[in-house]
Amino acid sequence: MATKNSAFMKPMTVSADLAAVVGKGPMPRSEVVKKLWAYIKSKNLQDQKNKRNINADEALKKVFGGKSVVNMFEMTKLVSKHLS
Repeated sequence: MATKNSAFMKPMTVSADLAAVVGKGPMPRSEVVKKLWAYIKSKNLQDQKNKRNINADEALKKVFGGKSVVNMFEMTKLVSKHLS
């Protein structure tokens, strides 16, 4: 029987730059990703031609280390730097 992965559900501290996008923490990594996608969709930041790319606005550039375009797989790695 599968059990919840407690490490994945553990509330994490959110950096100030990431909190500007997803709200104040602490929150589990899964909730951070969920809120990040809600932000991306609400601002229409997903690339229309290549849906795997995210076109960062000023708030997301701070989270993405200054990059203006990030693919969704790279996004997870960059966001994890803002969680502790």
